[in-house]
Amino acid sequence: MVASSVLVTGASGFLGSAIAAALRAQGHEVRVLVRRTSPRANIDPADTLYEGDLLDRRSLAAALDGANALFHAAADYRLWARDPLEIVRNNVEGTRLIMEEALKAGVRRIVYTSSVATFKLAKGIAASEESPLAEHEAIGAYKRSKVAAERLVEGMVRDGLPAVIVHPSTPVGPRDIKPTPTGRIIVEAAAGRMPGFIDTGLNLAHVDDIAAGHLAALERGRIGERYILGGENVSLGDMLADIARLVGRKPPTLRIPRLAVYPVAYGAELVARLRGVEPFVTVDGLRMARHHMFFDDGKARRELGYVSRPYREGLADAVAWFRAHGHLP
Repeated sequence: MVASSVLVTGASGFLGSAIAAALRAQGHEVRVLVRRTSPRANIDPADTLYEGDLLDRRSLAAALDGANALFHAAADYRLWARDPLEIVRNNVEGTRLIMEEALKAGVRRIVYTSSVATFKLAKGIAASEESPLAEHEAIGAYKRSKVAAERLVEGMVRDGLPAVIVHPSTPVGPRDIKPTPTGRIIVEAAAGRMPGFIDTGLNLAHVDDIAAGHLAALERGRIGERYILGGENVSLGDMLADIARLVGRKPPTLRIPRLAVYPVAYGAELVARLRGVEPFVTVDGLRMARHHMFFDDGKARRELGYVSRPYREGLADAVAWFRAHGHLP
């Protein structure tokens, strides 16, 4: 890949910072778009920082001026908000504005970070790119917003937008600064505050492998195509047992019926609404957990040369990072 000037949105966060690091390692000039209020710990001093907002056209135009490529990895990744429309606005309108400005700036190649949340789940089947979800089928504001934003990008591709769409599964690893909902599970489990679990599952991959998959999509992805960037399909019980072993704790064995957790979720959301903090368990999260969230990333492996290391390495790196940064004793 020829070195070029690349803008990364979401670079102050988990996945975006991994993408920026991978680009630097390949010799690219990295630009990062960061909100004024965003933490800067994940921003590398070597990167060119543009302060702005996805809903501010002028800041987008300034950051894109002269850029050859764009990674749009920023997203409002919350499963609950006091105002759910805020999630939709950030993910859909922000995507529309930056794609329009990228077209105006003449950006030659775009990688849009969607989510595996835009695919249909069925019992006993690993979902693939062939099972897109309709917006009305999506559970919760986050899923609806990601489906709507993806359809928006697909429509713009038909009108000439040079974009490839990638779908990260569940990244784990270092630099989960917020942390993400999955990172919160890792912290709570490592601290011994998750004595039980419900019957669900995730597709786990090291965040740095997913970032490398983004660069492979930039270089080898077909315009308009969708690619799942995943790892291993793992039950939540096995994931919690792995985390327990990493920190020398006894793995949780209590399997909790999903329906029994709904009163807790409703109560947590009520407290969150009163206190203004995101709840650890949400009603939408429980509804999503009805199916094992398993995915098939074979297309990315065949077409992009995508590879991923064992998911336990990602968990180990996540626990080490959380411990080093004061989230764990």
